[in-house]
Amino acid sequence: MTERKRLIHLPRSLDAKLLYMILLALLCAGAVYEVVYGLGSLALDRIYMSPESVASRQAEIYSDFSKYVSANHINGSDESAVARWPGNDAYTTVLIFRDEELEQQNNGQFLPAGNTSNPNRLQYASEYGRLYPLRFADGVYHIAIGDSSQVREDNLNRFIAVVLGAVAFFAIMLWYFRRLTRRVIRLSREADVIGDGDLEAPITLQGEDELSQLAVEVDAMRHSVIQRMGNERRAWEANSELITAISHDIRTPMTSLIGYLGLLNEDCFRDPERSAQFAASAYDKAMELKDLTDELFKYFLVFGRSELELNQETLDGRLLLEQLLGEAQFDLADAGFEIQRTDFEGECRLSTDPLYLKRVLDNLVSNAKKYADRAQPIQIRSELRDGQLSVCMSNAIAKDLDRVESTKIGLRTCEKILQAMGGSFAPTWDQDRYAATFTLPTV
Repeated sequence: MTERKRLIHLPRSLDAKLLYMILLALLCAGAVYEVVYGLGSLALDRIYMSPESVASRQAEIYSDFSKYVSANHINGSDESAVARWPGNDAYTTVLIFRDEELEQQNNGQFLPAGNTSNPNRLQYASEYGRLYPLRFADGVYHIAIGDSSQVREDNLNRFIAVVLGAVAFFAIMLWYFRRLTRRVIRLSREADVIGDGDLEAPITLQGEDELSQLAVEVDAMRHSVIQRMGNERRAWEANSELITAISHDIRTPMTSLIGYLGLLNEDCFRDPERSAQFAASAYDKAMELKDLTDELFKYFLVFGRSELELNQETLDGRLLLEQLLGEAQFDLADAGFEIQRTDFEGECRLSTDPLYLKRVLDNLVSNAKKYADRAQPIQIRSELRDGQLSVCMSNAIAKDLDRVESTKIGLRTCEKILQAMGGSFAPTWDQDRYAATFTLPTV
């Protein structure tokens, strides 16, 4: 059965994460508000608004108002004097009734107005409850005490719930921003360590947001610096090896040349045939020195510059290869090699520098002359495919050939030239056969 469940990938950018955290903080703040306000309301109903608490507050109000009336000799009908009572605020109400507005006593208790025709008494009694007798300066009156302080307590409870909800919101956002700041500080410290030269120091990679991408880029830069330094080190080592190899290669024919010239300079050799033999050997060694100095010149010409100064032209690819490969074929045939050549089909145009391209073929021809087996043919094959023109020259490697170890300067020269032209160069070999292929893009 095919699995159809797929995970939903939400956006993970910093903007999206900030939005998620704001929504989460709002939800948590709302939950804190509901819990705190609910618990406060429950406590307010069960404790503050319990009959005992209500009766206690009304008794306290009654006591304070009674003391005020007695101390100031207030008349029950003096509304302005009653209004000046210090305890008269937005949450405390005292209503005064005359005796004729009240019901008869029932077992010595004043009852709330119930079945009466006076609508005011009915309204007040249902709202304020019990009526209390109080002696004023002009006689005994009854008062109704109204206490709405639970509104004040409810507002305070709501305020506390809002404050705690806001604290929860800001605490969550502060936690998120501190976490984000720690990531930035950690990345900055790791970058400072790398900047101080410790390229092996790791970069912490976590998450998929912009900071994570920045960490990836810093880590990639670190690897790039390591790779570049490794390349420079290998280039330095290669240069050292090259100088050592060239010094050895030059010293060998130079010693032989000096020896042959010394023998020719001696008077003991009067034989013209032996003298001609030594002169021919000295000439061969001089030509080896010339080849080595040419290789050294090519090395500094190509690898001593960051970029080659090419003079590229757009030429007919078939005509160009016909000329260059024709010269190479003639040169190899003159050296005693059999050539098997296969040309590409179709037409193409190349943007290249013909002089540098000729250097590439000259290097391949020179290598073939040195190392190819003359008993087997050299194959030259050109092919046009997918907008690329490739030329491959392959040959069998001569057995038991007396030669010094190659410095491979020519191969490096070819690779540098082809890269500058936008192409590629790939030599391959094994114990029996050698092949070199270069590729150029067509226009």
